[in-house]
Amino acid sequence: MKKAILILLVSLYLMPQNSNAQNEGAAVVAGVLAIGAGIAAVEQMKEQAELTATQWVLSNHPELSSFSLQTLDFNGKKLKDMSAVSVMTFKIQEFTPSDKPELDGKKQVLFGFTSAGWISEYGINFEKVNWYLVDDAEWLNMMVSYVKVASSKTNTSDIKNILKDGRVVNKGIKVKSKLVIPFFKLTGDMYVVTDYSASMKLVYNERSLGIFLKDTQDLVQISRSGIIDIHYFFFSEE
Repeated sequence: MKKAILILLVSLYLMPQNSNAQNEGAAVVAGVLAIGAGIAAVEQMKEQAELTATQWVLSNHPELSSFSLQTLDFNGKKLKDMSAVSVMTFKIQEFTPSDKPELDGKKQVLFGFTSAGWISEYGINFEKVNWYLVDDAEWLNMMVSYVKVASSKTNTSDIKNILKDGRVVNKGIKVKSKLVIPFFKLTGDMYVVTDYSASMKLVYNERSLGIFLKDTQDLVQISRSGIIDIHYFFFSEE
């Protein structure tokens, strides 16, 4: 993005200095400035969300005495698209305090499930965000349940072993380049549901993992790329 803005500014500088060119140049500059302002606003909200996520961990998990918290995914790129129900994810990893410590401890992912109207031109309303913390074992259980509703595979042990070695793609679970568990082919208006826990249902729809939150009655969809990022964080070999 910075490179694109620089190219535009250089092009404007080299543009012939007639009135039409100047008018066109002014319009382009205005557009660039608007884009820059929008990016800055989103970055500010990302920082605000990360700070609030950290505060939530400090308030609700005192056992975490040394940890790193970083944004994994801040849903949405355009402000108008971000006002709907969505999910933010943050990766958390513990470490042993030392000079230049390494992140070598337990990994967890914090979900921030949002309700409609959670964000506006005034910022984020964190009263409309529900937090949910999972470790690798809980995530694996969620993915097993997801695979069971998304495919004909039913053996829990087999699915866990495949998930640990594989990755989620659009068509199913791949181990290396082989599609080991193919997902059902559904149309966009078809859903398969499992009652996962007291707080949520898991919903399989074409190319997404849906989480239905019972308390708020919200259906939140996690993109396939979001699933891949979380799974890679937990099970990649470093």
